[in-house]
Amino acid sequence: MDVFDYPIKKEVYVPIYSDIYNKTKDFRFQLTATLSIRNTSPRDSIYIKNVNYFNTSGDFIRSYLKQPIFLKPLESIEYVIEEEDTTGGSGANFLITWGAKTYVEPIFQGVMVGVSGQQGFAFTTEGIIIP
Repeated sequence: MDVFDYPIKKEVYVPIYSDIYNKTKDFRFQLTATLSIRNTSPRDSIYIKNVNYFNTSGDFIRSYLKQPIFLKPLESIEYVIEEEDTTGGSGANFLITWGAKTYVEPIFQGVMVGVSGQQGFAFTTEGIIIP
């Protein structure tokens, strides 16, 4: 079965913060951001058709896939925006197209991590389905 024959196809928006404001609007704190995609099904694979990254202005930055991939049951995959990559900004996001043969609820999360001196912090964001 080709991915285009799969009956379930959805798009998910995942907010990513490659930097955040600290102290004032003029001081930005760079973060490492990870997009985590997790197939929660113990029985069925899902396919990922697109993993596209956009900046704060909504401009396309890059695609992480040249062709669709499959995630086996309970398999995960990650994409990392390195701390030095400032192209996304505070309003960066991923738009992911995925599908499955049967009803599956994969998890799409952004995980942001930052360290300043001896202080470290981390937070997550959740993807939402685009109707």
